Amino acid sequence: MKAVRIHRHGGPAVLQYEEAPDPVPRPDEVLVRVRACALNHLDLWNRKGLPRPMVRLPRILGSDIAGEVAATGDLVDDWKPGDAVIVSPGISCGRCRACLSGRDNQCPGYHLIGAGRDGGYAELVTVPRTNVLPKPANLSFAEAAAVPLVFLTAWHMLVARARIGPGDHVLVWGAGSGVGSAAIQIAKLFGARVLAATSGPEKAAKARELGADEVIDYTRREVLQEVRDLTGGRGVDVVFEHVGEATWDTSIKALAPGGRLVTCGNTSGWQARTDLRYVFSRQLSIFGSYMGSKGELLALLPWIEQGRLRPVVHAVLPLEQAAAAHEILESQQQFGKVVLEVPAR
Repeated sequence: MKAVRIHRHGGPAVLQYEEAPDPVPRPDEVLVRVRACALNHLDLWNRKGLPRPMVRLPRILGSDIAGEVAATGDLVDDWKPGDAVIVSPGISCGRCRACLSGRDNQCPGYHLIGAGRDGGYAELVTVPRTNVLPKPANLSFAEAAAVPLVFLTAWHMLVARARIGPGDHVLVWGAGSGVGSAAIQIAKLFGARVLAATSGPEKAAKARELGADEVIDYTRREVLQEVRDLTGGRGVDVVFEHVGEATWDTSIKALAPGGRLVTCGNTSGWQARTDLRYVFSRQLSIFGSYMGSKGELLALLPWIEQGRLRPVVHAVLPLEQAAAAHEILESQQQFGKVVLEVPAR
């Protein structure tokens, strides 16, 4: 098959479009013919080898996959070739207490497709049967690939961890990112008022189209002061944080008494400092969040199918242009997901 692999860490040039061995499914696996694979910041970190080498080389990146069943292992009897599917990106053991309690994203052996094993920058990929779900019929393959990781992450952050509810004021950082665009929609679905932070008038307009009630252009206005002005000095109930070091102090100070900060990442750095006076005097809660369970992905998919939640695709490039796709994501000029497309054959 054709695939994009990395044989060493570095810049986009290390992404090599080449021949690779066809994967063979085990008895409990499904062989998926990839039609589209969306990019995530995880791909950039694994390509660079930061903060430390986290993947074995060579490696095929790509966690967000949509395609068609090409073949199944002997123990798989509920999928047939040609079925359109999406892939749940997280893999767990299925046997431990966390997995059997429906918290598979807390499994000690939890890892992501495209990191712990080869992913979707290829014509074919093997995945466990438990990771295969029907593709929403109302979406193209490129749109479907833009759903799993970011919507699952945002859902777990807001619904499971922050317990978002009607009337909550929510500050969403990085509204132009895949996870930020998902968060705006999920917060609105649950009746929250959304303050979205982004850069530039074009991204601001798109954030409003997704449902953001207020948009703060952080290149022109000071976010903390804007949050206070827009909430009558009270602050927000929830901060949706995934930027890390560059925004952390503002995130803490933007919270109202009893507020909740939920974080899933650190794209700007992980050495964030916390002024504890705000934490105890305002009785704040800080929640870490990582991915979400397969059950949560099943819970959010009906909203996708009804059109109440929709993936945002910034650009679709052919598989062989993976390096250019990485450059788009690194430029931070995109609004929504960058997707690699694999033609049918």
